[in-house]
Amino acid sequence: MNIALIGPSGVGKGTHVPALCTQFKLQHVATGELFRQHLTTRSALGLLARKYMEQGELVPDEVVDAMIEEWCEQHPPEQGILFDGFPRTTEQARFLDGLLEQHHQPLDAVIYLRVPDQEVMQRLSGRLVCKNCQTSWHHILHPPAVYGVCDQCGGELRRRPDDIPALIATRLRVFHRTSAPLLEYYAGTGKLAIVNGEGSPEEVGTRLADFVTTLELGRAKFVTRKQAEPIIAAERTTQLPVHLSRTSLDLVLLGGPGSGKGTQAERICAELKLPHIATGDLFRDNLRENTELGQLARTYMDRGELVPDDVTEAMVEERLSRPDTNDGYVLDGFPRTLAQASALMDMQARLHRRLAGVLYIKVSDEAIVSRLSGRLICRQCQAPYHAQFKPPHNAGVCDTCGGELYQRADDNPNTVRARLVTFHRQTEPLIDYYRRAELIHEINGEGNLEGISQNCLDAIKTFTLQHKKHRAKV
Repeated sequence: MNIALIGPSGVGKGTHVPALCTQFKLQHVATGELFRQHLTTRSALGLLARKYMEQGELVPDEVVDAMIEEWCEQHPPEQGILFDGFPRTTEQARFLDGLLEQHHQPLDAVIYLRVPDQEVMQRLSGRLVCKNCQTSWHHILHPPAVYGVCDQCGGELRRRPDDIPALIATRLRVFHRTSAPLLEYYAGTGKLAIVNGEGSPEEVGTRLADFVTTLELGRAKFVTRKQAEPIIAAERTTQLPVHLSRTSLDLVLLGGPGSGKGTQAERICAELKLPHIATGDLFRDNLRENTELGQLARTYMDRGELVPDDVTEAMVEERLSRPDTNDGYVLDGFPRTLAQASALMDMQARLHRRLAGVLYIKVSDEAIVSRLSGRLICRQCQAPYHAQFKPPHNAGVCDTCGGELYQRADDNPNTVRARLVTFHRQTEPLIDYYRRAELIHEINGEGNLEGISQNCLDAIKTFTLQHKKHRAKV
């Protein structure tokens, strides 16, 4: 029996998981704990994740997927699994379904522990977390025996810096945005159960145990897509009408790792005099400058946790609101998923802007494997080079700052192919989304560099004409 328990932070997943695992002999796996274990034991995946963190980069989804995959391969097939907080997106759901099917251990149920947002905010405002083992407590609902001391390990209990009303509200907005399509997906597969998470821990625990008992006996009742419709409520903000949005050349650049989108972004920005906003650089800048958002991101990293989407989105929105973006920008590395595309639409609406267009630089997987196998990165300024296509003047030395050039650990053929699987799984729905919105233009990213750049600029001219045409109609 394999189960996934999902819901936003604060609904009580951590409280009920131990009892469920004990009663039904399930093995618990939580991505946060798995991530910390890999960092602590310095496994190959942990070292790779730490390299991203040390370089001030977000740990990509494919690293977390690989941790889940490795765990499942080592797990004895005769024992059931309780996935805690995973999957969080439809992309992860499809990945997990495929992984479990390979091991002939399909997911039997996905339980959405549902609690109203106001109740979640009240719960999180009183949450305490152990500094050592990360166990969650609550000063009223689930207090430790000795205030401020963890019952499990004796560690100091602290309030998390992100458990303040404004950030909790943002986190819930992100959760609803990503969970709506996830719930729709599982309702469509006939595996979704919705359990009321309100009430005392004992009452909620009984509801969960009762459902899992019926599942074990083959008598579980799941919600249909129609029944789930009134419950699935994501915050979807449509773009403002054109006449209410400012005219600016707001562009998104999509492409797989090694597709050359960074190079093209620099050329486009130089030609059109627009700022290049790369999320990797943005993340590093916030950490280096120790901004409030950088400090918040650092607290997650120091706890050995993944930095959540709401922090990344806040960094992007703050950057898009600066005066130098008044005439437009080129956004590189965001969005990567449908949920992030929805987040960007929300940001644009709040800023009274709208996207002018999306460029997708399309390169075959084999060409990307070949390119990345020869890629070199400056250890100091992160400038990219290539042993064949863009060699430095002096071997191993950055032309810009004189720093040492090295090959990233994830730029080997096998790792690149794994990253491409994740890229396609996440990005193909995103490309369809922008295609339906008539915003996307595909660019062949293989061939002469100058020709690719010119094709990009020609496509941007069509975006500008379309934008003016739409405005003239209103």
